[in-house]
Amino acid sequence: MSAKKAVLPEPAMVQPLAVDMRRLTRVGARPGFLDYLVQLWDFREFIFYDARARVQSGTRRDRLGSAWLLLNPIFNGLTYYLMFGLLLQTGRGIENYIGYLVIGIFIFQCTAGAITSGARSVHNNKSVVQAFNFPRATLPIGANLRELMSNVPLILAMLLIITLVPPAEDITWLWILIIPALLLQSIFNLGVGLILARVISRVHDATHLLPFVMRAWMYGSAIFYSYERFVSHPDILAVVKLNPLFNVIDIIRSCVLYAQIPSWQSWATLGVWALGVLLVGMIFFWRGEESYGRG
Repeated sequence: MSAKKAVLPEPAMVQPLAVDMRRLTRVGARPGFLDYLVQLWDFREFIFYDARARVQSGTRRDRLGSAWLLLNPIFNGLTYYLMFGLLLQTGRGIENYIGYLVIGIFIFQCTAGAITSGARSVHNNKSVVQAFNFPRATLPIGANLRELMSNVPLILAMLLIITLVPPAEDITWLWILIIPALLLQSIFNLGVGLILARVISRVHDATHLLPFVMRAWMYGSAIFYSYERFVSHPDILAVVKLNPLFNVIDIIRSCVLYAQIPSWQSWATLGVWALGVLLVGMIFFWRGEESYGRG
């Protein structure tokens, strides 16, 4: 029995398809700066909940848990008080030197922790960076938000010490100004953290230099002494007072210890540092977006 050959249909004519290559983007390519900011805003809930979860679990391995957030600056304060206050007498002429020292130590602890965490955020999460596609700036932003949350009980403890340890200070409405001062300092910390995060992601050796830089910054910020006692030249004094860490400490000391409205110069200096460093840090970090996780 013979089979009939199947009749195949005529092949359809291939039609040319126009493709606009300008709309194609390379996978993992760096978006525009404004688009990058929009992406960060879309990740805001993730940043917040991740920061809160890390705060809650950060000290569970320690027997005293979150108490170490308070004990560390207290022990540092006692050490500096014995060395500089009693032995070297750097507190001569400073009214309420204990409160003066406590504010300096606690605020520096907050600043150092935020900058260090932000600086190491990309390198410490290299496996996450390599596995997932997301705006990398969420890492230093989340680190700084986490430190800000952790510092809330620290600041409350600082104020409690100042109101209880003689000479005890009275609570005034000026204490409210602590909030904008700390927010400006947090913005500054984020900007520095963004800059250092990109540097350390490429040159990890910079991590070993960070503690020395932070220690030198602490010694130069009038934490346990007064600038006026050791710097007499007015021009040099004006330059050293441009230190952003000194300005936030000086603002809080004026409000809490001396019941004085901080000078506008201190607010202006701190504000310019905060906004300027944040802008530079964000642009600098964004320009290296494609390099994170490589190498």
